[in-house]
Amino acid sequence: MQEVKDSIKIDAPLILTNGAVKQLNKIMDSENLSDEHGLRVGVKGGGCAGFSYILGFDTEKEGDEEYMINGLKVFMNKAHAIYLIGIEIDFEDGLGNRGFTFNNPNAESTCGCGTSFSA
Repeated sequence: MQEVKDSIKIDAPLILTNGAVKQLNKIMDSENLSDEHGLRVGVKGGGCAGFSYILGFDTEKEGDEEYMINGLKVFMNKAHAIYLIGIEIDFEDGLGNRGFTFNNPNAESTCGCGTSFSA
């Protein structure tokens, strides 16, 4: 992977669509977060299909990889990469659905709400 500075990687293992980046930047601006904050993407046990996605703003923690995606700092724990490589995160703002969506090629199955999966 190509690197910038000492720890920020350019080639991220996930995709944030333009819609997702736009919405995330709006949220960051409204919460007045410091430059140390970035988007945390991860997984945790639970949900109706086995794993749930983690998506929120946080500071860098031990074991994290840091990426820059469309000008947005993203943190992901190295151990979560196996479940998240290739995932596309989008933001939908339609009549029938509003919120972040996850298109995960590693998921064997997903729940009806789309926020949990099994691998």
